[in-house]
Amino acid sequence: MVQASRPEDLLADVSGLRRFFAGVAARHAESELTFLCIGTDRSTGDSLGPWVGTMLANEGFSRVIGTLEKPCDADRLPEVIASLSPGEPVVAIDACLGRPENVGRFLVAEGPLQPAKSVGKAFAPVGAYSVAAIVNANGPKPYWTLQTTSLYHVLGMARQIAGAIKAEWPEPM
Repeated sequence: MVQASRPEDLLADVSGLRRFFAGVAARHAESELTFLCIGTDRSTGDSLGPWVGTMLANEGFSRVIGTLEKPCDADRLPEVIASLSPGEPVVAIDACLGRPENVGRFLVAEGPLQPAKSVGKAFAPVGAYSVAAIVNANGPKPYWTLQTTSLYHVLGMARQIAGAIKAEWPEPM
């Protein structure tokens, strides 16, 4: 889960998310990209990444890291980041908490996201491109908030991200 207040982020709705991926698709073939879907299957709010990864893998995308079967969680993330080739175009996808009025929107950026910053963990920034889905409102107990976030809401946002990706690369290799 990333922190939702970086200056390079652009707050986007679903149409903005689609425009963001159209821009990425204009620069990269799907076969060049790695989709790094960060999160865990053990917390509803933080399961967004593994849901997106599973949806992409089920659609035939081959360069996906982080699924429900094999999540890219806090235990696995450092080794995954270390295994990425320098300069490799990575799309990092994660959940985040944000302002109440922005729940359901996306923070998109050309540039990395820093996983787990809002819950006090220190991981290296990752991604040439990043998408953070604001799954719930930030508050004094982020772990509790993630545990009690609506799975229905998280699944809906995961479908929107996977749908925006699939729209730009309809025939993955």
